[in-house]
Amino acid sequence: MGMNSVTNIGRNGIQDWIIQRVSAYVLAFYTLFLLGFFVTTDVDYQSWSALFDQAWFKIFTLLALLSIGAHAWVGLWTVSTDYIKSAMQRFLFQAACILVIFVYVVWGIQIIWGL
Repeated sequence: MGMNSVTNIGRNGIQDWIIQRVSAYVLAFYTLFLLGFFVTTDVDYQSWSALFDQAWFKIFTLLALLSIGAHAWVGLWTVSTDYIKSAMQRFLFQAACILVIFVYVVWGIQIIWGL
C-alpha cells in the first residue's frame, strides 16, 4: 500500500476518476478547437504563428499539455497496478512513466513559451 500511495497522483479512486474526466474534457475541447481552426483557416506558418502568439491560446495549450500528462499518469498507474504484480517492476515502470511524462511536459512548456 505504501508504494501505491506514494506513486498515485490522487488520494483515492474518486480523485483519479475526476482527474480522468476533467482532463478528457479539456483534451476534447482542445481537439475540437484545433479541428475547427484547421477547417476554417488556410493554415500556414503565419496563421499558426499568429494563433500561438496569443496568450489565451498558450494558456489553453498549457492546460491541454498538463491534462494529457495527468490523464496519461492516472491511466498508466491504473494499468500498472492491475497488471504488474512485482512491486519492484511496478515501481520501475511507474518511475519511468513519471520521468517520461515530466520530460514531455517540461519540453512542451519550453516550446509553448519559447524558453
